[in-house]
Amino acid sequence: MVPIYEKREVVRVRPATTADGETIRAIRNHAVATSTALWTDTRQSPADAAAWLAVHLARGSALVAEAGGQGCESGESGEGGESGESGEIVGFAVYGPWRDLDGYRHTVENSVYVREGSQGLGIGRALLGALVDAARAAGHHSMIAGIESGNAPSVRLHRRFGFTEVGTVPEAGLKFGRWFDLTLMRLALEG
Repeated sequence: MVPIYEKREVVRVRPATTADGETIRAIRNHAVATSTALWTDTRQSPADAAAWLAVHLARGSALVAEAGGQGCESGESGEGGESGESGEIVGFAVYGPWRDLDGYRHTVENSVYVREGSQGLGIGRALLGALVDAARAAGHHSMIAGIESGNAPSVRLHRRFGFTEVGTVPEAGLKFGRWFDLTLMRLALEG
């Protein structure tokens, strides 16, 4: 359980399951359609989303945040997911390989998404904290965040966890007919 201090609510972060797939897809597709968080115009189909999530589930690198449900108000941590115990999914986070070549195998890249209307409540903080812990536990060396440079809330969030800016790539991506800069941030996962 991770408390959300601003609203005195509690959210539970747990490993994602295949049953979470459609909700994750809806959150992701909303980001594709309305934000510069994902530099693609292609929304995931149900089949594509299931295949994408299956890779993360096999790796153990997908988490969801739930609000409400049993356990969420008590502050107790648990595995969750049983019928009647889970709350409403308000965000998800994943990490995956930063690059495909062997030399990069110990570096991962993170993605954190919070459902529209739930931003600013500490859900991203809960997800990123749990994701960093999971990547450390899996033995990864470092985590990279690629953030649209104008996304100040995401840059601030990553700084809170010790990520440092390591560079900006000007006009790295095109979306909505505009060029965007990419800020790269890094966190050492090993002590």
